[in-house]
Amino acid sequence: MKKLLLIALVLGFVIPSKAQINRTAIPEAGHMPSIQLKKPEQFQLKNGLHVLIVENHKLPRVSIQLSIDTPPILEGDKVGTSSLLSAMLGKGSASISKDEFIEEVDFLGAQLNFGALSAYGQSLSKVYPRIMELMAEGALNPSFDAAEFEKEKEKIITGLKSNEKSVEAIASRIQRAVAYGNDHPYGEFETPESIEGISIDDVTKFYEEHFVPNNAYLVILGDVELKEAKKLAKKLFGNWKKADAVASYQPKAKTSDEVAINFVDMPNAKQSVVAVQSLVDLKMSDDDYLDALLANKILGGGSSARLFLNLREDKAYTYGSYSSLSNDKYDKARFRAYASVRNAVTDSAVVQLLEEVDRIQNELVSDKELADAKANYIGSFIMNIEKPETIARYALNIATENLPDDFYENYLSRLESIDSKDVLAAAKKYLNINSTEVYVAGKGQEVLEPLENISFKGRQIPVNYFSKTAKAVPRPSFELELPEGVNAKNVINTYLDAIGGRTLLETIEAISYKAKAEMQGMTLEFSVLKTSDQQYKQSLSMMGNVMSEQVFNGDSGYMTLRGQKMPIPEDQIDKVIQEAQLFKELKLDLDQLKIESIEQIGDQKAYKISIVEGQFAYYDTKSSLKIMESTTVEVNGQTMETTVKFKDYKDQEGIQFPFIFTQQMGPQELEFKVEELKINPTIRQGSFN
Repeated sequence: MKKLLLIALVLGFVIPSKAQINRTAIPEAGHMPSIQLKKPEQFQLKNGLHVLIVENHKLPRVSIQLSIDTPPILEGDKVGTSSLLSAMLGKGSASISKDEFIEEVDFLGAQLNFGALSAYGQSLSKVYPRIMELMAEGALNPSFDAAEFEKEKEKIITGLKSNEKSVEAIASRIQRAVAYGNDHPYGEFETPESIEGISIDDVTKFYEEHFVPNNAYLVILGDVELKEAKKLAKKLFGNWKKADAVASYQPKAKTSDEVAINFVDMPNAKQSVVAVQSLVDLKMSDDDYLDALLANKILGGGSSARLFLNLREDKAYTYGSYSSLSNDKYDKARFRAYASVRNAVTDSAVVQLLEEVDRIQNELVSDKELADAKANYIGSFIMNIEKPETIARYALNIATENLPDDFYENYLSRLESIDSKDVLAAAKKYLNINSTEVYVAGKGQEVLEPLENISFKGRQIPVNYFSKTAKAVPRPSFELELPEGVNAKNVINTYLDAIGGRTLLETIEAISYKAKAEMQGMTLEFSVLKTSDQQYKQSLSMMGNVMSEQVFNGDSGYMTLRGQKMPIPEDQIDKVIQEAQLFKELKLDLDQLKIESIEQIGDQKAYKISIVEGQFAYYDTKSSLKIMESTTVEVNGQTMETTVKFKDYKDQEGIQFPFIFTQQMGPQELEFKVEELKINPTIRQGSFN
């Protein structure tokens, strides 16, 4: 009874006090939290290595970061040497084999990574002396093994060849190479040919010239004793040999003086990669550095920024549009506003990107936009200072970027003092529309003509054309050059002959097959049954459970997804009928078809023919076999494309069927292997009900 009375009294006091709070008013901001970052103990070895040690006994772990602060390095006809050096470091040392080196790091539960001009290690504090020793061993006494070198070389070449088909990779290359020029360290790029021409002696020479302590920094942070850490740094890195002084770097990058579109044709592009880019003089030590970061955050720094809200939420051109603004103490850095968009809206997306960049430098941002951007930076800053690697980076930035010692302690108060006028001034200075260039990598046949007709602020924007290697080229021609006598009708007829002939195919009454694919360790089972009466049934199962099913009786049907059953929509019936055909090419009106293009599909060239609206089939120009189908649909304003590739054709009762088909939808790719295929199977009554 007393307990109940006590609870009642407590509630009596609490409830009235809560009722007095006005929950319709935004609470006033409190004082900015005070940030106290422990200052590193600093000293310099005779060879020039700067050592920074920060004791932090909160957790029993230590991070060690080695960074060589060197000006940009032009590699010229040996471009890729630094990548090969990065790949070689950490593969053991002259005295420890690769396997022993990697196994010991794993055994100690540590992390140890190397770059061409850096190294990073992290471990529990009780084993950090050994990890630091292994870092020094791998960095200062590397093993340039010839066999390992050839392996790494082949890996890089394979990756580069793969990237030649990547619209994103080529777009990134063009944006850097055209902006800076191929003779600039930031504009040069690796090719299979440049990597092939690099010898192990080139890598050794690069290492000896640039992996030096002259202007290197070693940051040791965490649960260490200052005296022991000092002793280790001197012992392990004190004999690192100093090199000749490097000549001071002279900035080479030049800012553009007019808006232009730089275009590279990617015939295989399903989407265009679009970027609005300019070169900027921004350093961390600039007084308006944080002002510029806020301007960029408001423009394209996330899902609540202007670019995202415009190009995705309002226009539905893309899954996401963003911007980035970098800084560089040696030369000009880059500002970019970018998106990957549907081919059909490439020109419109360019205009919207330009308009948003123009708006941010001509209008004051709203109070809400500014407050949200500040809150985002403040939240990230406070969370990040709990991470050892962040504190190490802050210490390194202060040492290398000419920042005041209290830069990060005053970071939040400096952010808070910035107003909308400061943001506008920074946007005018660093996001200047007059020095902006547009970059588009896309399918020229579909996007180039609209791009050539873009006007911005009353002026038509000129278009420059580039190859994949960033060389200026004439405007690409898209006229289809077909071999003499080739048209859609004979492509289809040749395909039908190749798989068995029209006469034999027309005698088939039904086909069934079962296929399997592996996905994240689980088996997917796919089964199909179809008849000459346009009856169709397909089922997708996982672990014996039906995930989806589609059934069509020739006139109507239904589909189930996760147990939910729904009729097939009327506007999808024609496509289902197409899918239900045993051999859909038999039913096509061949006189109405035309070859859209000749396209590269992997290592094969193929004739692309439109089957029905939004659906295309691709036939190998050599074998005449169908190697791919693609279907494009609109979903919530977004274009989605699914592709199915066919290979491993095998004879089944005189007919060629593909026994491997690869289904791709977005980033997911599943390879199904047919395990059972029957011609004219026995069909149970009610199979299509």
